[in-house]
Amino acid sequence: MATAVETLSNLERRITVKVPVEPLQQEMSSRFQRLTRTAKVPGFRPGKAPLKMIEQQYGPQVKEEVFAEAIETSFGQAIEENKLRVVGMPNIQHKPLNQVKEDFEYTATFEVFPEVTLGDFKAISIDKPEAQITDKDVNKTIDVLLKQRSQFIESKEASAKGDRLTLTLTSFINDKQVETTGDKPIQIILGDDSRFAIFDDHLVGEKAGESKTFEVNYPETHNPKELAGKTVQYNVNFIVVAKPKLPEVNSQFAQSLGVLDGNVDQMRDEIKQSLEQELDKRVKIKLKEQVFTQLLEVCNADLPKALINLEINRMAQSTYANLKQRGADLKQFKLDPSMFEEQAKKTCKLRLVLAEIVVKNNLRASADQIKAMVNEFALNFDDTEEAVQWFYAEPSRLEEPTALATEVNVVEWFITQCKVQNKKTTFDELMTGPAPA
Repeated sequence: MATAVETLSNLERRITVKVPVEPLQQEMSSRFQRLTRTAKVPGFRPGKAPLKMIEQQYGPQVKEEVFAEAIETSFGQAIEENKLRVVGMPNIQHKPLNQVKEDFEYTATFEVFPEVTLGDFKAISIDKPEAQITDKDVNKTIDVLLKQRSQFIESKEASAKGDRLTLTLTSFINDKQVETTGDKPIQIILGDDSRFAIFDDHLVGEKAGESKTFEVNYPETHNPKELAGKTVQYNVNFIVVAKPKLPEVNSQFAQSLGVLDGNVDQMRDEIKQSLEQELDKRVKIKLKEQVFTQLLEVCNADLPKALINLEINRMAQSTYANLKQRGADLKQFKLDPSMFEEQAKKTCKLRLVLAEIVVKNNLRASADQIKAMVNEFALNFDDTEEAVQWFYAEPSRLEEPTALATEVNVVEWFITQCKVQNKKTTFDELMTGPAPA
């Protein structure tokens, strides 16, 4: 087998491979011999058909299979001999295989993984958030838990934020009805962050049995977009106003949170421990965000088109899956690949940079680190032991915990290479960021 490699660009290569036909003809003869034992030929019992008839009937199929396998095998040998790391599927060109009668050549055009240039990490400075869990944080969490367990008592008083309202509602845009609850009342908690605040403001100060008509002007940026920039008139009938009655912070409340003996001090300690765990996750997320941002800025690598296209396809498929899960009609959506391109480039670059750092510094997660990450994942399941077994039952299921554990190693290594400044903050400020994975 003879090969020649051409460099078409920084990442694109074309390799020409010459394949000898004689070994392939020998392989075809062997396959024909095996087929004589099992092939079904009209007029003959299995295994009794003459070899020439087998060759006539199965010749084109066998030749196609043998020659295609030879191309695949020789390509693998060629890239290994030339130490080429191929990205994506190669574009292989050759004359029609049914016309080949002697030694033949094919060309394979493909991209290779780029060289990654790492930046000067010592010149980089990142902020490490520094916060303490205070009694105020614990009390705030207890307040949230109390509200979640509150009972609502019907009241003749006017409505206020935090009350539960039972009401019927009809809305109009340009005097055209667009929504109604009909005769079936709905319940809302007044002041819920999931609604437009001005809408709830209009519901404050009303009593059961009263009605109110008001207008809300929604901004152009409002979501859902159906209401963006619109003026909506609401007719609301207040059926029940119920005031929240919070439970007392006592042994019964502590038991409802899993403290078996009802010790309130122990409950507060456990809440504090839980907040400290959340705080630790948030700090790690903030560090990871900064490290990854810096890696994208100071490291360089040419990006193979094949990698970018694969990532664009992955992102598009994920978006379609999310839309389907939400009940959307996928026929109404046509996602333009360009909308994913910028993020796909960042993702591909970061993967290449991370892979380079991991290999150069031997940072791949150990078996113990992977197991710890799997155990952390398993906490989200009712049966943690069964969840762990599920992860280890299929090697591909370990890819995500392995990647995340390896990323932890990269972040910890990076912190030793750059300047780190402690930055005082609070738990509330850290909680404004994205939720930890």
